[in-house]
Amino acid sequence: MNITKILLTTTLLLTFGVCRANVDHKKDAKYIELRDSMSHAFNDGDSARFYHHVTNLQNYLLNKNDNHGYYTQRCNEIIFEMNRQRIFEAYVKAQELSKELREKKLDKEMYMAVNMMGHINRYCGNKEAAKKCFYEVVEMMKKNGYYESIPPIYMNIVNVALDDDPDEAMVLLDKAKEIAEKYSPDRVFDIETRKTLSYYNRGDIQKFLEGYKVYKEGEKQGKSSVHGRSMEAYYLASMGKVDEAVEYARREMGDEGAEAIPLIYERAGRWEDAYRAFKEESLASDSIDNVVISNSMHGIQDQIKLYETEHKQALDRTYGLLALIFMLMLLIIAMAYIVQTRKKHMIEMRIAYDKALESEKMKTAFIQNVTHEVRTPLNIITGFAQVIANPDLSESVEERKQISTMMQKSTRQVTILMDEIIGLSLIDSTEKIQKDDETHINRLLKELTCEYKDYATSETEVKLETELTDDYVLKTNENMLRRIMNCLLENATKYTQRGSITIRAKQEGAVLKLMVEDTGSGIPEQEAEHIFDRFVKLDNFKEGIGLGLSLSRKLAEQLGGKVELDTTYQDGARFIVTLTTANEN
Repeated sequence: MNITKILLTTTLLLTFGVCRANVDHKKDAKYIELRDSMSHAFNDGDSARFYHHVTNLQNYLLNKNDNHGYYTQRCNEIIFEMNRQRIFEAYVKAQELSKELREKKLDKEMYMAVNMMGHINRYCGNKEAAKKCFYEVVEMMKKNGYYESIPPIYMNIVNVALDDDPDEAMVLLDKAKEIAEKYSPDRVFDIETRKTLSYYNRGDIQKFLEGYKVYKEGEKQGKSSVHGRSMEAYYLASMGKVDEAVEYARREMGDEGAEAIPLIYERAGRWEDAYRAFKEESLASDSIDNVVISNSMHGIQDQIKLYETEHKQALDRTYGLLALIFMLMLLIIAMAYIVQTRKKHMIEMRIAYDKALESEKMKTAFIQNVTHEVRTPLNIITGFAQVIANPDLSESVEERKQISTMMQKSTRQVTILMDEIIGLSLIDSTEKIQKDDETHINRLLKELTCEYKDYATSETEVKLETELTDDYVLKTNENMLRRIMNCLLENATKYTQRGSITIRAKQEGAVLKLMVEDTGSGIPEQEAEHIFDRFVKLDNFKEGIGLGLSLSRKLAEQLGGKVELDTTYQDGARFIVTLTTANEN
């Protein structure tokens, strides 16, 4: 996605929230001076001037007991950081705003914090989370009677939903228009214009041209729309003036033009031009993504340095965080490289164009998934690190033990994730696997049993049942075999809340069978093969990114064996690892 298309402007922030009754001090010359100074600094992107002026304006509003105006300026700070592509700082400020509103029980202003989180999620490409936030804002506004400000929120949802679900976008536009006609008529023309643009996006040129006529009539009546330049560019394209439309988009539409140009070429059937334009836009988007990631990493590193200075006792944990962040950066760089490499293998222009679009969606989904899985435990570690570093810490020994357990669990989650990703790179390697380790199977299984007793729930028994003698030795790659069993045991502990997890071992002729059997939620028979595909999770609410089972099967194949789900087992799930061996000790 092109991040620049969702950057917010001063106009949005300064008008957002003006759904309350006018306050007398807003006519005060001092207020106007403070507001305008802040606005100019905001537009200039001057952080020193902006934070100086916005602080003065906030103090003025607090003195006037205008909580609504004060928290609107807090939102201005968040948008300012987003416009600077400092998403980490914006996220921190949004969390602080939400916490403060909850603590002060300012329920009527809570929609501001939720709206900011919606924009941050949209900025990061997390569409579902963004839509959820915006819908929550709509409900809050309805509850508190802020109907005149609901249409812009619906428009935010339209911008998120348009690419994936055009029908939903049209329904939302109709809702926005219905509310605007009743509570804020001045927004109707802009909404109708946006709806007309959606017809072009869907390829309904006839309806677009009909809407364009209505738009021009509105212009004659003195009406205007923020989508006016897009209307003119698409109109030129609809009239067959494709090159003129492209030139207009480049000259007049800025970042929006970069996204409009591939669509103009596509509607004209000029696939080669469409592909080149999309590739240019995608490269620009990737460049901006890298800037955002870099800025976010700098923000995280600044926080870590602060913790090192103020809380020396958190030093070891801080180093751990830095190492994880570095690994995350390598992962993102690797994913970007994979996407670029894939694009080079496209052959036909039309097919290449379609594949490039699909590749972009896959990259975004994977980065979102990995980022979410890493961010959650990192947030827990950071939060508890601050608690432990507090010199006034008053928690009991039991509470400290619980904090330590949570931090260890979160660290293990990140370690497992990175281990799966590293393992994925290993199985894709063409390097021959060495199988020279003399592995005592019972010893290995006993170690795993003891280890996973600590990871299973208190209501789950982890046990080993082996038919092998203690001197049974298998010549294999012990590290890879341990990885296979780790993946299967991790899966079992994740889906087993009570009952038992049993590791079984036996030899049948020249075949060694290792089984991991649980009494958990089980796996439908029709999913028996699908679960071994990469990134497959039958329960999206469980931790992980869906690589464990795929990794275990691939590793087993490299050892000359296989991993299968036993579909005859009905009490949970049973996975069988089969290894061919000449040893019969």
